[in-house]
Amino acid sequence: MYPPELVKPMREDLTNVGFTELFNAEEVNNALSKSGTTLVVVNSVCGCAAANARPAAVMSVQNDKKPDQLLTVFAGVDREAVDAARAHMIPFPPSSPSIALFKDGELVHMLERHHIEGRPAEMIAENLIDAYNEVC
Repeated sequence: MYPPELVKPMREDLTNVGFTELFNAEEVNNALSKSGTTLVVVNSVCGCAAANARPAAVMSVQNDKKPDQLLTVFAGVDREAVDAARAHMIPFPPSSPSIALFKDGELVHMLERHHIEGRPAEMIAENLIDAYNEVC
């Protein structure tokens, strides 16, 4: 588990733009049981989260169409919440960082680490925006 002071600025990259942090399975399951669209970012301390995933998520939600709920869980910190979120992302294997879009609780779009790592944040944001324009 990472120290809170280490991950605080990484959490704030998302919470400062409207993402809600989830800390346990009950919060995740309740959030994903709501109707509408939900974006879940599995945050991480890795470099590709800092350079690619978080900036892409932030850029993507500037779009006119965006998910109704913006949520985040933190891998290596909030294990229960991450495990619950990943259970909703099956059949995809656990991946950090990752970004999932749900509609009415059903997974409709998934970006795994291999879709994020090595790609510019702008390209990832475009991928998400295309999904929002189709689903939201």
